[in-house]
Amino acid sequence: MSRPRIALFVLEALPNARAVRRFVGDHAADLAFVGLSNAERPSSGGLVGQVRRHLTRSGPAILPYLGVNFGLPDLLAPLSPLARRLTGAGTAAGATPLKALCRDLGIPTLKVDDVNGSEVAQAFERHAPDLIVTFHFDQILSGPTLERTPLGGLNVHPGLLPRHRGPVPTIHALAEAEPAFGVTLHRLAVTIDAGAILAQEAVRLPHDTTATRASVILHEHGRALLDRALAELADGRRPAGTVAPVLPYCPFPDRDLLKSLRRQGRKLTDGRDLRDALALSARA
Repeated sequence: MSRPRIALFVLEALPNARAVRRFVGDHAADLAFVGLSNAERPSSGGLVGQVRRHLTRSGPAILPYLGVNFGLPDLLAPLSPLARRLTGAGTAAGATPLKALCRDLGIPTLKVDDVNGSEVAQAFERHAPDLIVTFHFDQILSGPTLERTPLGGLNVHPGLLPRHRGPVPTIHALAEAEPAFGVTLHRLAVTIDAGAILAQEAVRLPHDTTATRASVILHEHGRALLDRALAELADGRRPAGTVAPVLPYCPFPDRDLLKSLRRQGRKLTDGRDLRDALALSARA
């Protein structure tokens, strides 16, 4: 069997950016198209609605985390061409925002307001991918969308499923008495983070690792798991994986969880993460 053609869906942010950019650079010939999630889409309340929702649930303590992981990388991306020239990064994939990288590599992209909507359906029809891959994506694929590819879909999750299902698994791992970090590659299913587990790796991290830095590291490890799974598919192997119990969903943290983290001296983000966010689209 030849290498599968991939429909890749991404919300580009600090946790996944370098890993997914390098993945795109290495797999450009395999990518049918790349769907870039619109984080400010009206259905999610837009930027103002999302900030208001986070403040209501988590309080102002969540704002540095959101700014470092999502706000700054998005805000500084337009300055990347100048920043890369000044720092000597040039056309390095790891320093190039995804939309620009895909344009340079000739990979079709689309802004995704609704992954189950008509525009995405048309992209599937036009480009006929074999496989869906989500790599830090913030929208839920419906059953009919998952059925648009013969090989279904794969997701990279920076947590040890079935624990910590949801959008910020490293925050929930950090909140435990003995944090256990890891990454899981699993099949996409309609129920969030509940598809069959294909590969998993526990990763030991330093005691002062922030939730942000843990997510960056785990996405790098997840990219390696994804590469191995794609090689298996290219060889004609389609492992069924292991179906695990569906444990409770772990959403964005509430105020009590953030207070607990502060009492334990554990951080969502720090100055090192801020520097990484500032340099994300400037240095390779």
